[in-house]
Amino acid sequence: MDLKKLAGQAGQFLTRAVQYTEEKIGSAEKTELDGHFESLSHQADSARHWTEKMLVGAESVLIPNPGNRVEDMIFEKIEKRRPNRLSNLEYFGLDMVQAGNDFGSGTAYGSALLKVGGAEQRLGMVEREFISNAVQGFIQPLRKFLETEMKTITKEKRLLETKRLDLDACKSRLRKARSLDGQSSAEADLRKAQADFDRQAEITKLLLEGVRSSQAAHLRYLNELVEAQTLYYDQSHKVMVELQKELASVPFNPSAVGAFDNSVPVFQINDEEIDLQSPSSP
Repeated sequence: MDLKKLAGQAGQFLTRAVQYTEEKIGSAEKTELDGHFESLSHQADSARHWTEKMLVGAESVLIPNPGNRVEDMIFEKIEKRRPNRLSNLEYFGLDMVQAGNDFGSGTAYGSALLKVGGAEQRLGMVEREFISNAVQGFIQPLRKFLETEMKTITKEKRLLETKRLDLDACKSRLRKARSLDGQSSAEADLRKAQADFDRQAEITKLLLEGVRSSQAAHLRYLNELVEAQTLYYDQSHKVMVELQKELASVPFNPSAVGAFDNSVPVFQINDEEIDLQSPSSP
């Protein structure tokens, strides 16, 4: 273990902590970045904020079950793929098909259940395909943007703040220097700190400028989401139109239902039938 190196790092950390504290209480000056840099930084923060919100919103719509979202994330990290699970519509359709088989395809209700159940299963498959396309074309690219570009920018901004604290600590030390040797040493440290700060500021600025150009890619992801959603609704509409045509062929006798709907409640008291809808009824 290099104790000298550790001691130097501890000294740097303490110097930064002192500089930060003095800035907060107003007893030390702080180097401000130019307005253009601050504008770029604000735009990057805004891009991260809204991308995170859109990502959460898209995941909530596409995968409403929080447990499934966690499972998907784990599978993507470990297996590099999402689990292939049936959708709720497919389970719903499966129940209908099983009920239809139990009631019998020769009955009107059983036949209708088989047709509707099959359509619900097809809708579920269409939905799964839509979710897969939306995840690949929209969610994954946005998540990658946050985990790569934005994470790198955050790291470099923190490093820039560290270089800025070192620079201002050197400025403060130079102002407090009394001897010529002390001033000479402080000036040398200041020149190095200024060079390190300027270099880090330029690196961070280039990264921040790249955020705006990434919007062109994000626009493409948005178009892919819309295309996937349009295809989903178009295919779903076709399934439902076809289902309506199939149901039209199922025999349905409305009089059988009307016989129950139009029935009059009758009670019998002491061998006498009383019509509850009759005006003369007590």
